[in-house]
Amino acid sequence: MSEKPPAKAPRSTERLFRIAIALKGLDGALQLVGALILLFVPATVVTGFAHAVITRDLLGDPSGTLARHLELAAEHFAAGGTKTFAVVYLLAHGVVKLGLVWALARKWLRAYPVAMLVLAAFVAYEIYRAIETSSIALPFFAAVDALIIVLVYREYQQLRRERAAA
Repeated sequence: MSEKPPAKAPRSTERLFRIAIALKGLDGALQLVGALILLFVPATVVTGFAHAVITRDLLGDPSGTLARHLELAAEHFAAGGTKTFAVVYLLAHGVVKLGLVWALARKWLRAYPVAMLVLAAFVAYEIYRAIETSSIALPFFAAVDALIIVLVYREYQQLRRERAAA
């Protein structure tokens, strides 16, 4: 009776990769839920919430930069165009992320270059929107996506080496 060789312990980059795609999957699921919530929540609820946060000094000075940013975002959202954009953006992001996470978790070799291209497009768009809207959150998300691109690339290279050696 032959025994199976012991399973290899995952490399640190592989662990980081697994954590990153798990977080991307969670992010994708939250984006889908967020899109559905935004779809059904009236704009007056969003502006009321923003007003409550600002007037209760939860962001510091009500005339400060962060408070003005939130107030402006709520006004744009109430105007309608931002709501449509947010719902479509969150739905598209969520579906694409969940699909890529599913494929990467199954180690489909062809999914890795696609994931890198899609994430690079997200980074480019996040930077563009950050410049256009003066967003303080989008540069952070772009940096996280750039880090995930590096992890996907490293995992892709390792997976290719392992399959070539097999």
